[in-house]
Amino acid sequence: MENTYSVAVSFGNDLGYIEYDIDNKTAQVTLANDEGKQKTEEFLKQNHDIEVPHKTLLDFTVEKINPLESVKSFQLALTKLWETTGVHVDWSRPVDYVKTHPRYE
Repeated sequence: MENTYSVAVSFGNDLGYIEYDIDNKTAQVTLANDEGKQKTEEFLKQNHDIEVPHKTLLDFTVEKINPLESVKSFQLALTKLWETTGVHVDWSRPVDYVKTHPRYE
């Protein structure tokens, strides 16, 4: 995938990543744990009501987010992935590291 946004994820002892194809508005989940992979794929297929912040910490509106609509929607939806599925988004972990080290040792 050339025009992609990638983020590392983990579930149990398994590390993986999600690649969002910006042009085709699709996502591919790579995670050795079948349960975590399935939960993530199902999560990404659904729209989610998410409280979106605005100008202050108290200024939120609920918006219906389609995770695959755009990179911004994808990122916003991923903030709820852990809460919904137990799959953790490792925002700061380099995806290249995960590709070579797919498990916690």
